[in-house]
Amino acid sequence: RRVDESGQALADDVPGEIQVRGPGVFHEYWRKPTATEQAFTQGWFKTGDVAVVEDGSYRILGRNSVDIIKTGGYKVSALEIEEVLREHEQILEAAVVGLPDQQWGERVAACLVLQDDQPLTLKTLRTWSKERLAVYKVPSIMLAVEALPRNVMGKVEKPAIKELFSSVD
Repeated sequence: RRVDESGQALADDVPGEIQVRGPGVFHEYWRKPTATEQAFTQGWFKTGDVAVVEDGSYRILGRNSVDIIKTGGYKVSALEIEEVLREHEQILEAAVVGLPDQQWGERVAACLVLQDDQPLTLKTLRTWSKERLAVYKVPSIMLAVEALPRNVMGKVEKPAIKELFSSVD
C-alpha cells in the first residue's frame, strides 16, 4: 500500500510511502523492540520508499528521508531532478538535496560536477531547468564541485552534500 504521513491511502498521482506486510515480510528486528516499533505501523513495514502509481505500476521516487524534498507544500523527488540535470551538456554529475528554508520548508539545492572549463551560472541553470521541470522543482541554489562525496561503496553521501552548502548562501 501507499500512504501519507498519517497512514491514509492516496490517489495514484500523489507521492506516498510504500508499506508492505505478508508472510514473506519479517515481523521484528531481533532483540530491538524500539527499532521494531518505529519500523512498523499496524503490522505494515514502513519501507521508507516513496512512489506514485503510473499505468498500474509503482514508480519509485526515492527514499522518504533523503531523496524527498518538501518545498512550498510539494513533495519533490531529488532523484527526478538529478536525472533531468544530468541531461544538461555541461553537467557530468548531479546530487540534489533539500536545505532548510523558513519560507518554503526546504530549498532545492543542486551540487554539480561540471565539464572542464565550462562555467555554468545559477541563472543559466534555472532558465534551462524551467523548460524541463515544474518551477517548484528548479534548484534555487547551486554549488559546483570537483567530485561528489561518496562512501566506500561509491554511493553519493547526501548528508555530506548538505554540509558542502553550509558555506554557501
